[in-house]
Amino acid sequence: MLGDSIAAGVGSTRREDTLGPLLAARLRAAGHDVDLRVHAVPGARSADLSTQVRAAIAGGVDLAVVVIGANDLTRFVPAHVGAQQLHDAVADLRRAGAHVVVATAPDLSVVAHVPPALRGLVSTVSRDYAQAQLQAVIRAGGVVAHVERVVTPQFAADPSLFAADRFHPSAAGYRAIAAALGPAVEAVAAEHRV
Repeated sequence: MLGDSIAAGVGSTRREDTLGPLLAARLRAAGHDVDLRVHAVPGARSADLSTQVRAAIAGGVDLAVVVIGANDLTRFVPAHVGAQQLHDAVADLRRAGAHVVVATAPDLSVVAHVPPALRGLVSTVSRDYAQAQLQAVIRAGGVVAHVERVVTPQFAADPSLFAADRFHPSAAGYRAIAAALGPAVEAVAAEHRV
């Protein structure tokens, strides 16, 4: 697991309810041997992926799951800059022989801290950022899991999917994200027998 606080599991009170362990359990249930390593760092932006990628490669990596983009959005990183940094991270992982699944930036308009008058603008900016990421990941040879399409309506409709900080996912939120991300991760693992 590489990326930001969502990849690291911030917001859940139990490690087993975070994204990495949930995806690992899903892969194990499908018959894969899994040695989960979480290199994600809370607060990470796309610029921080290079350090995580080096650590993952040094430890040996067959399948990398990257969740990144929320902090780029909150720090106003231009889409072309963050997308290029993500491209480079995915390309480095691919050159090292890893298969890569990326969950792009979430739609931050569903976060309670966003004023209602700005939600349309925040949603548009979030979608544009995710689109730039999608193109970069494909160019680098990675796979994009369209998690935001599935979970945005769920998070908008159900406040229990957020942790107490109203920004990060709760355990239930992580289960929703894992359910949306899981099929792409399983498909890549099965196709390449990782």
